[in-house]
Amino acid sequence: MKKLRVTLKKSLIDKQKRHKLTLKALGLTKVGKTRVFPDNDAVRGMINQISYMVDVEEITHETK
Repeated sequence: MKKLRVTLKKSLIDKQKRHKLTLKALGLTKVGKTRVFPDNDAVRGMINQISYMVDVEEITHETK
């Protein structure tokens, strides 16, 4: 199953409240924080909304 590795690259300062809430829902609270999510429509929609603030990588298998 494909997964997405999302890393926050820009600060939350002076951003729209809606975008801040989306980042909080994704668990991205600090610059440089990375989270892994399943590749589905809900996550893709949230990432699409804040794409200017994050880096996204597709991973096919997670290494431990």
